[in-house]
Amino acid sequence: MDNPTDPSKIIAVGLNYRDHAKELGMELPDYPLIFMKPSTSVIGDGDEIIYPSQVKELHYEGELAIVMGEETKNVASTAAHRYIAGFTCANDVTARDLQRLDGQWTRAKSFDTFCPLGPRVVGDINPASLRIQTRVNGQMKQYSTTSNMIFNVYELVSFVSGIMTLLPGDVIITGTPPGVGALLPGDTVEVEIEGIGILKNTVAAVTP
Repeated sequence: MDNPTDPSKIIAVGLNYRDHAKELGMELPDYPLIFMKPSTSVIGDGDEIIYPSQVKELHYEGELAIVMGEETKNVASTAAHRYIAGFTCANDVTARDLQRLDGQWTRAKSFDTFCPLGPRVVGDINPASLRIQTRVNGQMKQYSTTSNMIFNVYELVSFVSGIMTLLPGDVIITGTPPGVGALLPGDTVEVEIEGIGILKNTVAAVTP
């Protein structure tokens, strides 16, 4: 299916839910912890997540995604809303075994199909307190609200735009709630966010 946006880059945020930090027994960060995923990792609602042959432990991470509407640089958090086109659902698919092995996140986060986005971009929505949940084969795995974010969407846009220019269509995925876990070939994973809809993908069999 078509992607809801065609970003030049995806900026992701680690450890941005208070309840996730509590689950991990970690201190709250003083500033957003960011990393990047390539544009080639993007797929749409209904597309297949490919389980790479070199990966042994594939995880889902349901997230709220910010889609930028205008070129953005050094914007204040109080003005950030003017630059946002809207919001969609994201799944920050991760090769957890490679993340542990490498000690950094690029390889683990960057495989093709590792950034499902969709099903649509919604502009007329308040992102401050949206229910977010992830289901695998119909079973609830993650449940929280965006009110548990450590850094809200406007603070994230301001922070990232102070580092790099954000272009129209670029995406910031805003961190995942507690409850991340494994995906297996044949699984169906759904990320549902209140007011946006359901991002649904299946996991394809391991390929050479």
